[in-house]
Amino acid sequence: MKRTTIRLVNVNAMLLIGIAAGILTGCTNNSGAYSREMQAKIDSMQGVLKQISDGGVVLEKNLTTFDTLDFVIFSGQQWVRFHESHSNDIIVNWPDGHHTNGLTRHLEDMKAMFVYAPDTRIKVHPIRFGNGTGEWTCVTGVMMGTFTKPMPVGNGKFIQPTGKSFNLPMCTVGHWKDGLMIEESLFWDNQTYMNQMGLGK
Repeated sequence: MKRTTIRLVNVNAMLLIGIAAGILTGCTNNSGAYSREMQAKIDSMQGVLKQISDGGVVLEKNLTTFDTLDFVIFSGQQWVRFHESHSNDIIVNWPDGHHTNGLTRHLEDMKAMFVYAPDTRIKVHPIRFGNGTGEWTCVTGVMMGTFTKPMPVGNGKFIQPTGKSFNLPMCTVGHWKDGLMIEESLFWDNQTYMNQMGLGK
């Protein structure tokens, strides 16, 4: 599957460079030096371009961290490595509308998904992008697995496995600070998830 990576920062940088080139053309005095006002504008523009460039580095780092999270850590159930991408007090917003607080609770929820579908995995990110500072990322994936083990439903009761597989698109919006997600919002169609496992009504 072809992966699309949208880098908004590159577009912004190119626009600013074009604007700057237009402004600077013909703005020198007879000695070839810029006026004090023009030099201040140039310095300001260079500062903006540096912020955009730095933001692009942060964005790519966060997207790469997220690739490792899904492809290796989540899919491989390497729970001790979640701290590499998640803050200890992360807020997680789930597809059904509820949210949880803290990495410990998030790990419990992640582990629960593997109880009844131990081969759950995410191996592709068809679309991945973020904002100019890298503070926000948005990544789509495809979550796959097979309902092969009893599913706990509480009070010592279980739903017996159907042997059916699921393969559904999902999306994660991440809010990052200092290289870690402080909040993430997960999106997928729960009805499709249940239907594919043979549990829909």
